[in-house]
Amino acid sequence: MTSQYRVADSKREEFRKYLEKAGVMDALTKVLVNLYEEPEKPSNALDFMKEHLHGGPPETADIESLRNEVSDLRQKVELLTAENSELKQRLQSYEPQAEDNNPGE
Repeated sequence: MTSQYRVADSKREEFRKYLEKAGVMDALTKVLVNLYEEPEKPSNALDFMKEHLHGGPPETADIESLRNEVSDLRQKVELLTAENSELKQRLQSYEPQAEDNNPGE
């Protein structure tokens, strides 16, 4: 029985070292200290931790910039789709003439 406990302790210690090496322990500690030092505790501690673990909510300017980029790209896709359709139609108008000019093939 004691060997089972040693294996479990060994795995637990290995995992703890992994978390420390990856910086997870420091990040969690900092967030928990920030939560502890908050004068008014948030109603949802988990949301507080999520926001503070990844650096807070995305910047409004970043969101607006991405929305503008998406809008521009959608317009570009529409233009390219229309151009593609037009070019396909033009190509089809030339294909039957190419067949008529080469009756032996």
